[in-house]
Amino acid sequence: MISVLGSIDPIAFSLGPIDVHWYGVIIATGIVIAFLVGQQEMVKRGLHPEFLTDLLIWAVPLAIVGARIYYVMFEWDNYKDNPGEIFAIWNGGLAIHGALIMSVIVAYIFTKRRNTPFLKVADILAPSILIGQAVGRWGNFINQEAHGGEVSRAFLENLFIPDWIINHMYIDGAYYHPTFLYESLWSLVGIIILLLLRKVNLVRGEMFFFYMIWYSVGRYFIEGMRTDSLYVVGDLRAAQLVSILAIIIAVTLIIYRRTTIKNPPRYLDKPTKQKKKQKKK
Repeated sequence: MISVLGSIDPIAFSLGPIDVHWYGVIIATGIVIAFLVGQQEMVKRGLHPEFLTDLLIWAVPLAIVGARIYYVMFEWDNYKDNPGEIFAIWNGGLAIHGALIMSVIVAYIFTKRRNTPFLKVADILAPSILIGQAVGRWGNFINQEAHGGEVSRAFLENLFIPDWIINHMYIDGAYYHPTFLYESLWSLVGIIILLLLRKVNLVRGEMFFFYMIWYSVGRYFIEGMRTDSLYVVGDLRAAQLVSILAIIIAVTLIIYRRTTIKNPPRYLDKPTKQKKKQKKK
């Protein structure tokens, strides 16, 4: 709910004594949209209709756990005396890199067990991952977190963004960079590019590697604006370090696969329909 002053209530609605926060609603919305887009492409590429559902049953809850562990690990000084706050994810504090790392691990194990190429699945889901991130960042907006340094109202007005966004970026007597918006828009552009790249018929894995590069480049620079960064040592920001490593890994794998694999499989290769697993009698 938006008040007369333009502030946004972080609680979407209440079910008796239970408050449902916009943060959770927005994250869930991002997951649903990402699922619908990914599911359609999964079937088109020959995977079983239930494949993505089965994967998300494991990946979504474990990704949330990974995101929280990553965040708490770097903010341990703020949680060691208040362990109960570790579970209060509705107040924010989910690190996207933690979620991504856990999701990749889960997806790799899942695809191995299903005898399905991991990179094929990763390519299909690359746009969906960015969709989830683009939508999910608005949860940070509601919670007035993950913002950048102080700016003037005139600066925000010159960005031609709606007043309700500008008003909500007024926090404790000052306006701040809407870095959540920068990252959401960067992700949106990446989604469009990835959807176009589907028609290029890249070598398998390169859609996912492009996602790694695109998101990491944007995150590196946007992270430099933020005031709530997680740090590794001194002034070294964790997200920037992970972004650099992700870019190096993605570029290295693209070059390696291009130069060592003869006639590598490609994204638009004719799909082979998966048969549903038969139960043993």
